[in-house]
Amino acid sequence: MGEAFQNLDIPGVEYGLMFGKPSEMLLLRIPAAALRVQWFLLVTLALVTLTEANRAGSHHHHHSRRHCFSPEDLKDGELPRLLRSRTARWDRHSSLQLVPHLESEQASPRRQRRQPSQGCPDLKLQDILNKEVNERSISPWRYRIDEDENRYPRKLAFAECLCEGCVDVKTGRETTSLNSVPIIQSMMVLQRKPCQHNGEAAGFTFEVQYLDVPVACACVLPRSSS
Repeated sequence: MGEAFQNLDIPGVEYGLMFGKPSEMLLLRIPAAALRVQWFLLVTLALVTLTEANRAGSHHHHHSRRHCFSPEDLKDGELPRLLRSRTARWDRHSSLQLVPHLESEQASPRRQRRQPSQGCPDLKLQDILNKEVNERSISPWRYRIDEDENRYPRKLAFAECLCEGCVDVKTGRETTSLNSVPIIQSMMVLQRKPCQHNGEAAGFTFEVQYLDVPVACACVLPRSSS
């Protein structure tokens, strides 16, 4: 095999590679055109690898970087202008739209005199025709305001099912042959957390989180008959 490589002679060869031990050195001659193609491919591969590594590093840096805001940046409980673009879709969520209405209801003297229902109500057709959807449902629910001072939005309306079963449309009373379950909607919120501002632990940062918000209740078949 060694002699075959030693006696190899290819016309048009400009470069060679040495193989083997010093005492048994072999010269493998390679055509110049082929060697140039190999070098071009190696350089191209190195450039592509370096570009992808730079992109990955930039992407990681972008997501790992957090802005630390001072208390002065959070005037009147409003979000800093830098984060307001993230809140553009909040107005589409009923859990946010309902909060002013619920607060107005709770403040009204009429509501204060009337005790809210604590259990599964008996539905009477003549009494519920003009009521809201949550009161006319056979899986009725009420709303409560969930408040978290470190969350944006700070207040959200959460639905609470009033029945374990569902209301029978014939009798108007609860039947346990069916189940009431909450309908969950995922909502993006911003959670405020402490961070260092100018080297002092007096600032706040915001983390994106996804909150499961119960928005209504539905009547479903039970998973088992037991």
